[in-house]
Amino acid sequence: MLFNSLSFAFFLPVVFCLYWFATKQNTKYQNILLLIASYYFYSCWDWRFLFLLVFSTLLDYFTGIKISEAESQKMKKFWLWLSIGINLGFLGMFKYFNFFSTSFAEALQQIGLQVNPWTLNIILPVGISFYTFHGLSYVIDLYKDRIKPERNFIDYSLFVSFFPLLVAGPIERATHLLPQIKSQRTFNYTRAVDGLRQILWGLFKKVVIADNCAEYANVIFNNTSDQSGSTLFLGALFFTFQIYGDFSGYSDIALGTARLFGIELLRNFSFPYFSRDIAEFWRRWHISLSTWFRDYLYIPLGGSRGGTWMKIRNTFIIFLVSGFWHGANWTFLMWGFLNALFIMPSIVFETNRKNLDIVAQGKLIPSFRDFLSIILTFCLTVLAWIFFRAESIHHAFHYVAGIFSPSLFTAPDIPKSGLTILILVLGFMIVEWLGREGQFALSNFYKIPQPVRWLFYFGILLLMFIFQGEAQAFIYFQF
Repeated sequence: MLFNSLSFAFFLPVVFCLYWFATKQNTKYQNILLLIASYYFYSCWDWRFLFLLVFSTLLDYFTGIKISEAESQKMKKFWLWLSIGINLGFLGMFKYFNFFSTSFAEALQQIGLQVNPWTLNIILPVGISFYTFHGLSYVIDLYKDRIKPERNFIDYSLFVSFFPLLVAGPIERATHLLPQIKSQRTFNYTRAVDGLRQILWGLFKKVVIADNCAEYANVIFNNTSDQSGSTLFLGALFFTFQIYGDFSGYSDIALGTARLFGIELLRNFSFPYFSRDIAEFWRRWHISLSTWFRDYLYIPLGGSRGGTWMKIRNTFIIFLVSGFWHGANWTFLMWGFLNALFIMPSIVFETNRKNLDIVAQGKLIPSFRDFLSIILTFCLTVLAWIFFRAESIHHAFHYVAGIFSPSLFTAPDIPKSGLTILILVLGFMIVEWLGREGQFALSNFYKIPQPVRWLFYFGILLLMFIFQGEAQAFIYFQF
């Protein structure tokens, strides 16, 4: 069930009405309803994978209790690693087995040994990377005595499988979400309206920006050899805005939907394309994943406490693991490596905490220095996204080589409809820029006079109607 589908447009109001009216705002009944709705939502993809979700939930629920009841550190560690091992084992089998099997066979072929790789003919369960990380953070936090075990199975199950975040995040923490699940929730009109506003903006990002940019990005990436350097650069730009509109659009819809039910999810995006360096970009892009790796991998590895070489080592580990988390392909590893390389100067010279404020805060126009920094950071990001989108490492390098050719200075080959989409992207980024000091671009729209506000909303709906195409799955569903 896609967020941008008619089935979800029917599903959400039904759950909303039952939640606030049929449960009489009883927390227990609300949680049961949300859990049933979440399992139904997930089963719409493939009901067979619902058993895997339930198994993962049961595993972390019971191992969490065992960790808290263990009388020795040795037994605590045993239950912790049992949970980690089984969780990562399932993730590895579904997501990485074929990659390792094929890569091993190819390596043997390089030394003259012909081996037919053994692969599994299985489908990747949607959302497995996300709900696995939900459970891992829970058991690790229990082991570290940061939280107490949750003994109410309904509440814990809802923490893992709450439908707005189930298939593509944000990656929640038990310390943040479980207290909200357990506390009484009453309807708040202002919060609900704000949620609807965020859902509307997320749908605009997905339907108008991401899906239309995808059309041109796919054509150009799938016909790299036939394109000029300028057209290839334009294709990389299209994908850059496609993935931002797609993933941040999903996050906006997820956060807005949760807000309709009185729940605040972790913020996942904070206008990353206005970043002034790569370190700032990673504080603003997929925030829940970046902070997850920081807290559960980077810091345990030593973080920034050691010398320069330890910081460099840990940074490369984090970005390579992050790349591999996204998918079983060398292109994702290369994407992670490039981001680690781009962030290195700020790590070595300790300037990675330099840009913590909002760019040009309280101003309409950034300084010339900030503007140049934003452009440079954006260009590096576009370059890295080429490897993320390419089918193979060879394809990515061929694509980059095609950009940096004499034809880069020729007019790009793009139809008028593509220019229309670029104009829409420009308008979209202007709205994002004007709203960059809020939680999302339209969060401060309540300050605008009502007639102007409603005219803007009508314009968004009209654009969604005009530029809607075939509903496409969100990019991050494959991770």
